Amino acid sequence: IKKQQQDVLGFLEANKIEFEEKDIAANEENRKWMRENVPEDSRPASGNPLPPRLFNDSRYLGDYNAFFEARENNAVYAFLGLTAPPGSKVGVHLLTLSL
Repeated sequence: IKKQQQDVLGFLEANKIEFEEKDIAANEENRKWMRENVPEDSRPASGNPLPPRLFNDSRYLGDYNAFFEARENNAVYAFLGLTAPPGSKVGVHLLTLSL
């Protein structure tokens, strides 16, 4: 989980994409928000969704696998829902877990 989080964080930082990181381990409200906002069809068969999960404001974008696939296909900006050029201020939220 930590390596995946670092991968997403590194990409966002390198491309100067503003984001808000929300730790679900240290904040029950963030954990509850994630459980409520990850769509039913994107949840694991058992247990809770694991980070990293990406949202654009409150719109669910996907998990690490979806991010990785978009990056491999040079489609990360579309995946993130960005219409502005890189470096613009956007509302990307990354839910993470402190280890």
